[in-house]
Amino acid sequence: MSTTVKITAAEVKKLRDATGAGMMDCKKALVEAEGNYDAAIDYLRKKGQKVAAKRADRDTTEGAAIAVVNDDATAGAVISLNCETDFVAMNDDFVALAKDFAKMALNFNSKEEFLAADYNGMTVAEKLVEQTGVIGEKLEIGGFERLEAAYVGSYIHVGNKIASLVGFSAKVDNAEVLGKDLAMQAAAMGATTLTYKDFDPAFVAAETEARIAAIEKDNIELGRLGKTLKNVPQYISMSQITPEVLAKAEEDAKAQLKAEGKPEQIWDRILPGKMERFIADNTTLDLEQCLLDQEFIKDAKKSVADYVKTYGDVTVTGFKRVSLA
Repeated sequence: MSTTVKITAAEVKKLRDATGAGMMDCKKALVEAEGNYDAAIDYLRKKGQKVAAKRADRDTTEGAAIAVVNDDATAGAVISLNCETDFVAMNDDFVALAKDFAKMALNFNSKEEFLAADYNGMTVAEKLVEQTGVIGEKLEIGGFERLEAAYVGSYIHVGNKIASLVGFSAKVDNAEVLGKDLAMQAAAMGATTLTYKDFDPAFVAAETEARIAAIEKDNIELGRLGKTLKNVPQYISMSQITPEVLAKAEEDAKAQLKAEGKPEQIWDRILPGKMERFIADNTTLDLEQCLLDQEFIKDAKKSVADYVKTYGDVTVTGFKRVSLA
């Protein structure tokens, strides 16, 4: 190695701008490479490989989740760039890299294609290794999702821990508001599917059994303590509530009103509330996991589906959510 090569501040800056490495790391790389820019990049890359190998078994539970849409809002991508610590996740350069990756992700249909894509002369996967050497923490792409629709709305939760996309069948007036509201709903409430109609019957059956068993177990302890017992539902999803089930529930409600001595002429005023209560008590799975069936976070008196209807002839076609939690 020559000791006479003069490394200029401009050369160090050029390498730093290209790699994100620290000034001293860039200067050392250029010295080791005797001023050769490409060799200096290779030096930093190899350093990253060594650090990545040492940290391969580290957990990457922190990072930045980023959602972006294209210029005409017909496609969106949401990714998470994962790291080891919150300290790195909050770094401006790290978040900027996550945003660059999210913009790139718009052009690829799978995580595998994306990792193999070119990023300033190296693949995305190689860039992750290089930045592992620069930052000193294991980096990886955690979540990767893409969505296309007539209109796509997006939302990034404060702190970049959750990001989401929602697709619509049309771009309506005030689509930006609708898109952000539903993407926020998807981010905040953690839905796993669009509607109860998407559930597998076997999943619903198993979940029903598990939930009823859990409530009955809780009731044993509540009874022992002399506290009010929880209501044990018959069902947990609208997918189970057939016309026959509703008819039986209404007959049961009428029998209860009769037993309570309520005049039959006022039943019509009481029955709707009782039926709403029956449905709410027996669709807890939908309220938790189905985006359209959840209570709208800005108005609990409406379901998300009811809120969407206020925008006219438009439907939700899909959604994607990436979370670091």
